[in-house]
Amino acid sequence: MGKLIRLELYNFKSYKGHHTLLFGDSYFTSIIGPNGSGKSNSMDAISFVLGIKSSHLRSTHLRDLVYRGRVLKTSTINGDGSATMNGANGHANGDGDFDENGTQNSTQNVTQERHDPKTAWVMAVYEDDAGDEQQWKRSITNQGGSEYRINGSVVSAQQYNDAMEAENILVKARNFLVFQGDVEQIASQSPKDLTKLIEQISGSLEYKADYEQLKEAQEEALENQNFNLNRRRGINSEIKQYQEQKREADSYSKKADQRDQAIVTHILWKLYHFQKTIEDSSAKIQKHQEELREHRRGIAKYENSLEEAKKDQAKVGRDVSKIERGIKKKEKEVEEKENSLVPIAEKIHLTKDRLMKANTRIAGIAKERDSKADTVKHLTKDLKVVEKAEAQWETEWRKLGEQTGRALSEEDHHEYNRLKEEVSKRSSADQLKASNLERQQRADEETVNSLKSKVDSLQYQLERLKEDIAETKDHRNTANDLIKQTTKDIEGKKKEYNVLTSERLRSAQYRTELDEKLQEVLTKLLDAEDGRKQSDKEMRMKATIADMKRIFPGVRGRVSELCKPKQKKYADAVSTVLGRHFDAIVVDDEKTAKECIQFLRDQHRGQATFIPLDTIQVKATNSNLKGMHRGTRMALDTIDYDKAVDRAMSYACGNAIVCDDLAIAKYMCYDKGVEAKAVTLDGTVIHKGGLMTGGRGREQGRRWEDTEVDNLRKLAEKLQRDLAAVPDNRRNATEEETLHGELTGLEQKLAYAREEAKAHERNLVSKQKELSHTERELAEVMPKYRGKLQEFEALKEDLKSYQDAVGNVEDAVFAEFCERLQYDNIRVYEAQQGSLQQEGAQKKLEFKQQKSRLESRISFEQQQLQETKNRIKTLEDRTTQDQALIEELEAQKDSISDELDTLAAELEQLQEQLEEQKDLYAKKEQKVAEQRREVQKRSKNVEGTKRAVAGLEAEIQRNAASRYALLRRCKLEDITIPLADDSESLDHLPIDGITHSDPDAMDIDEDPDQSSLQLPMVQDYGIEVDFDDLDDDLKEVIMEYVVCRKEYADYITQNPDEKLDEELQEKITMLEDDMKQMAPNMRAIERLEGVESRLKTTEKEFEDARKRAKKAKDDFEEVKEQRIELFNKAFSHISEQIGPIYKELTRSASLPMGGQAYLDTEDSDEPYLDGIKYHAMPPLKRFRDMEHLSGGEKTMAALALLFAIHSYQPSPFFVLDEVDAALDNANVAKIANYIREHAGPGMQFIVISLKTGLFQGSEALVGIHRDQGANTSKALTLDLRKYQ
Repeated sequence: MGKLIRLELYNFKSYKGHHTLLFGDSYFTSIIGPNGSGKSNSMDAISFVLGIKSSHLRSTHLRDLVYRGRVLKTSTINGDGSATMNGANGHANGDGDFDENGTQNSTQNVTQERHDPKTAWVMAVYEDDAGDEQQWKRSITNQGGSEYRINGSVVSAQQYNDAMEAENILVKARNFLVFQGDVEQIASQSPKDLTKLIEQISGSLEYKADYEQLKEAQEEALENQNFNLNRRRGINSEIKQYQEQKREADSYSKKADQRDQAIVTHILWKLYHFQKTIEDSSAKIQKHQEELREHRRGIAKYENSLEEAKKDQAKVGRDVSKIERGIKKKEKEVEEKENSLVPIAEKIHLTKDRLMKANTRIAGIAKERDSKADTVKHLTKDLKVVEKAEAQWETEWRKLGEQTGRALSEEDHHEYNRLKEEVSKRSSADQLKASNLERQQRADEETVNSLKSKVDSLQYQLERLKEDIAETKDHRNTANDLIKQTTKDIEGKKKEYNVLTSERLRSAQYRTELDEKLQEVLTKLLDAEDGRKQSDKEMRMKATIADMKRIFPGVRGRVSELCKPKQKKYADAVSTVLGRHFDAIVVDDEKTAKECIQFLRDQHRGQATFIPLDTIQVKATNSNLKGMHRGTRMALDTIDYDKAVDRAMSYACGNAIVCDDLAIAKYMCYDKGVEAKAVTLDGTVIHKGGLMTGGRGREQGRRWEDTEVDNLRKLAEKLQRDLAAVPDNRRNATEEETLHGELTGLEQKLAYAREEAKAHERNLVSKQKELSHTERELAEVMPKYRGKLQEFEALKEDLKSYQDAVGNVEDAVFAEFCERLQYDNIRVYEAQQGSLQQEGAQKKLEFKQQKSRLESRISFEQQQLQETKNRIKTLEDRTTQDQALIEELEAQKDSISDELDTLAAELEQLQEQLEEQKDLYAKKEQKVAEQRREVQKRSKNVEGTKRAVAGLEAEIQRNAASRYALLRRCKLEDITIPLADDSESLDHLPIDGITHSDPDAMDIDEDPDQSSLQLPMVQDYGIEVDFDDLDDDLKEVIMEYVVCRKEYADYITQNPDEKLDEELQEKITMLEDDMKQMAPNMRAIERLEGVESRLKTTEKEFEDARKRAKKAKDDFEEVKEQRIELFNKAFSHISEQIGPIYKELTRSASLPMGGQAYLDTEDSDEPYLDGIKYHAMPPLKRFRDMEHLSGGEKTMAALALLFAIHSYQPSPFFVLDEVDAALDNANVAKIANYIREHAGPGMQFIVISLKTGLFQGSEALVGIHRDQGANTSKALTLDLRKYQ
């Protein structure tokens, strides 16, 4: 293998201009240099020229790798040789800040002004095995892109990479580059990451995408093959099944023809007897109608009188209602007026209380004003007394001055003056000083007196303010106590008010809810009835059942009343399932049923069907029918009912099932062969024998609606009762208004109290501020006063010393003069003459101080007096406003009282009118009752005839409905019956043409008022049946006396022979049972052909899927084997090398065996799918996970792994960047020994290191240093082999 001879850099990172890193023929070269010199940038240069992306070179863009700018001497050199500006004025000289890669972050304008380089390149000179040099050069263009050259020729990136791989330099694997920090990452990487690393080294990673794609294609092809195989098996099974079903279908068709003929015969027999009954009943009705005409003409006069009486009664009733509404309106107005009086009265009461309190306060403050006025008056009087005393003293003092003093001769005066001059000459200095001190003494005395007067005034003001503050606090506390008490009263009133309001709101809300529910129910009633009214027949039926429930405790009610569909969509289906049992009456036992039948006979109440719970035969339901299909459910499960009538409901519903649609019903009956009646949601029926009946009449669909209407009526009545029972809130409203008025008054009282408390608080704050100001002034004046007083005393002492000195001189000079005039000294003489002046000055000062103190007090008291007068004026203004408000409220109260008197008079008048109208209404009601009794008395003769007519009409309708039902059945089930030549076809028969009740339902008389004198119309739709094919013996009728079905014992009607009916039905049932047991699939032939066709298509699709699956498997296995082979080859080599390399790295003289290391795969079949665990055990240590090893141990283990990986397809050189950072000296020495032993041809080591123990054993050194003047990194090469 070759080796890397040199590395040339141009403007790359911190290398400005052209630089060469020379490796020469050394196989172990160390790159060293101080931190910040640019060592790691040489690692980036090697990686860059070999094609590594810029993201791995500590840069975002390629242009960031270009050298930029220069740095000052004040800059700081970073670890990679870049510079960071320390000074704040770096930009002034064109210098910018540099990042960690040596790039500048200054603005674009500054960069352009400096003309920084925009391109850079790195060239690696490589010598191959033949000794030929190859130049690999990678440049950064002006546009920030890469340009690749080999030996000066421009090539593509792929060609450049291929040239590298030709020399076994695998750039993608990067197994020859170990960056700073990679060792720690390799030591702590997960098993999955290690697997990925070995895949990159082995080259198996290139097959990963094809592997996953082909594996997914194989699984999809195999799944498709299995799907077609299962489908082919299912089709073969279907063919066998349909062949068997074809044979059954042929036999079934014969039986079906025989059954159809029996059904036609049975239908013709029934239609014949229905037609005969209708004709006979019509003739009898005609006879009874003639009798009714005669009776009606007799009672028409009385009915007209009854109608007139009803109209008069209704008119009077409307007048009564009108007057009652007027009374309620007036009562409401009275209540509103009374309620409006409550807050007015409360406001008057509160305003009067406030007025009384204000007057009381005015009286109290007036006393305070008078007291202050008296104080001012007394102080003024005292001031006048002082002024008068001062004037009197001045007069006396002048007289005293004239009387005192000894008279001297002229010579004595001259001598005195001469001696005075002599004294002045001898003590001129002391006299001058004494004179100055006397003047200063007089000035200081004035100052001291002024300060003392100010101190006295401030002390008096301070005491007065303290008294005012105490008084204001008492007023404030009183107001706060009033606020607390008023707040407490308000809370109590609010609780009472909230309780009343909550009760009123709850009551109103409850009333609203009831009203809304009632309106909703009434709306539903209106929609449900749709203009229909309950017939008298239905009302009589309900009345009959109610009477039986009252008389016979065992009567529970009709089936339709005892059950209800769980959902509205089941209504038609459940009605169809119940059929003739819909109106059947459920009773507890057979005895009760017989008693009810006897009751119907005795009372002539018609007929009814009864279901006794103790004797009916109930077949057990088939539990297998539940859950057979998600679109079906048992009919019994679609209704809600009481468990006490469970037997009756089971009897009525049987094993019938309800299906969502006809397709499901056909599937259950025909395909599944379920032996049960299937009913769809729209009422279509598939019977046990396979017959199908479609549609239901409108009357049947409305039966449940009628039941719901009854329930709605009951609910409406209950809601009306509940609504009437809701208490009237008008009484509570009055009490609520009263409480609201009291609460308003208390809140106003609280507001006034709070205003008063705030005023006191503001006054208190103002007084306290004034007190603080006064205290501050006193604190400022008092030290001044004391200081001046001390200065004054000191001045007096100094003055006395000078005066004593002057006195000694005077004693010496005036000795003879004083002895001659008999004075002790000259000062005695002068004192007699000057004491009067001094005494007068002192007395004047005292008068002045006293007058000043009195004037200050008078000024302060007058200010307090004015404030008191202002407070009185404010309260008087407020009382004037309150008095005006009281007068206004009294006027409103009188006005409302007058209106109440007027309303009371009007209300009394309306009540008198109401009493008169109620009396008149009672008379009209009595007249209507008399007229009704007259009409009823004359209508008794008509009742019997009408009942007979109603019975005949019901018989006609039942037979007509039965005839229509049979014809409709023939149309729906495509049953062909013989028709006359001039008859319309069954296509003209409407599906919903008539709506009659079930023929087995009991007969109830019609409403007399709604009966018609015409014959009931029987709609035959132009269809005339030809009965010629019917045997004569079947046309015979048997007259049977049916007691329980007629209201008159002598009434006889025609009824088909039940025995013959049973025989005909039994024949049909036998044929249907035979067909039921066969249960053929009539579409078996058609389906058999389709299945055979599908089998051919499926066979072809299965063969194609099998071929695709085989091809996909072969392709996948081929890629899988290639991937496994490449991975296992690399893994086996690395696994074999890792142990010896780790031992060599960890052994020492004391531990010659070294440590142990090995690789372990988690998946032995396909190891690249799971992780590979790397285990390393340092010497004399137990096995432990990699993360529990020390930093040095991890580094040694990681280096062993790196050396082992590099040994597989090794590149000609191996570059390590500071891998020894975490190693101690001993381990560094081991690494150095290993590199030195393995360095040689085919294995060139280039190591970047700061550890002496590593680079001192290398063959050559490349020193990197920083040239601050040129602002660039530079390189020096030293061959150590000359010194070894």
